Amino acid sequence: MEADLRRAVNATLMPGFTGPVLPDWLARELADGLGSVCLFGTNIVEPTQLRALTTAIHAANPNALIATDEEGGDVTRLHHREGSPYPSMAYLGHLDDEDTTERVGAGIGAELRAAGIDLNLAPDADVNSNPRNPVIGVRSFGTDPGLVGRHVAAYTRGLQAAGVAACAKHFPGHGDTSADSHRELPTITVDAATLAARELVPFRAAVAAGTLAVMTSHIVVPALDPDLPATLSSRVLGLLREELGFTGAIVSDALDMAGASAGRGIPEAAVLALAAGVDLLCIGTDNSAAELAEIRAHVLQAVTEGRLPESRLRDAAARVAALAEGVAALRRSGPVVPVPTPAPLSPEGFWLRHPIRPVRAPVFLRLGSAANIAAGETVWGVSDHLASELDRWLPGATCVDVHDEAALSAVLDTHADRPLVVQGRDLARVPFLADATAMVLQRRPDAVVVDLGWPELPGAVDIATYGSGRGAATCLIRLLAEGTR
Repeated sequence: MEADLRRAVNATLMPGFTGPVLPDWLARELADGLGSVCLFGTNIVEPTQLRALTTAIHAANPNALIATDEEGGDVTRLHHREGSPYPSMAYLGHLDDEDTTERVGAGIGAELRAAGIDLNLAPDADVNSNPRNPVIGVRSFGTDPGLVGRHVAAYTRGLQAAGVAACAKHFPGHGDTSADSHRELPTITVDAATLAARELVPFRAAVAAGTLAVMTSHIVVPALDPDLPATLSSRVLGLLREELGFTGAIVSDALDMAGASAGRGIPEAAVLALAAGVDLLCIGTDNSAAELAEIRAHVLQAVTEGRLPESRLRDAAARVAALAEGVAALRRSGPVVPVPTPAPLSPEGFWLRHPIRPVRAPVFLRLGSAANIAAGETVWGVSDHLASELDRWLPGATCVDVHDEAALSAVLDTHADRPLVVQGRDLARVPFLADATAMVLQRRPDAVVVDLGWPELPGAVDIATYGSGRGAATCLIRLLAEGTR
């Protein structure tokens, strides 16, 4: 019985690890019933290596779920070295073509399935109602709940039709925050009526579309529970089960985030999350055998002490098993689809303040913009990694990075006679970026200003691309080369 209970705990755990090869300790955990593994950029080098890694994981435990965050746009694990060819969700929402969104979901799903990945921690179902949101932004389909819901459903249909489970996130909605739950515990101070009419709408759509999983958020919603973040709140997760009628697997956001474990530690956060109704615990990005052993021991002690009912633990393990079977059912129901070549992005998904004239041999000035923690460090915007596209469309173009106003002033002096394209992410939200944009426009009012993040400077921004991935950046290069037609 003790071994059986231990395996039940293991079934609820989804750790991450470092490196491109399956570690021995993790292979042993998988053989002992570990329910899932989450892959990050540090685990992925190239397709052959990735397929060897996922094959090794499934060999150690054929029922284990391999998960990753492959949203498209800024958040990519498969393409972290070269940038995602797929658009962000904000681009798709601005384009507002549900067929395109479904095709993007299907394309990402086909690529994940070919790589041996079972669960995509996407789509983002947050309504980005706060433009200063530091963690959601272009990961959201938009600000209108109905629009977000339609595209969440379309993305989910496409992804799951390709044989990969969707996981709508971050319940009950992370869009109306100005804080990042990776660093602190945000609070959303809306009443229940606003929550129902705004935040919950896309999650209802995801449930109706048949999403196999939903991810929680580490935010406090006083209208539902004034004391605990959603991940640890039976009231909030009860709403998902009882009012929205969701019967699939509830997955936690990473428990190493401050919003979940600050002041209590990951093992206690794991106990509270399971007790609240979470089924699969995302632990973090760089876990170890010792850390998993500590979590497991703490959960087993909580069962012994009666703080975590054994029935709840076994229910969680059963729901994880049902999620794995759900993925298998998706794959039985349809043929393997070849991985498509992603369609080039169209400028129709961009916001343009005015018609764009073609430029020749511009200087691309990239303003230093800190990476969104969820996205991690990856290539972004128009820079030297797109040298082949620049040589093709804008020969003679130069790429320059600046991170402070002194360097910016020097660049403006050096390139006073060249067309200038300024790019940054969230120009209005980050003080340096707002100040730098103002300096550029004072000295070079002819400059083309491009916001690759969530646009909020309608008088200063010329182009908003709703994302900084390779697909958006390549489309921007073509737009500047050809101008609007």
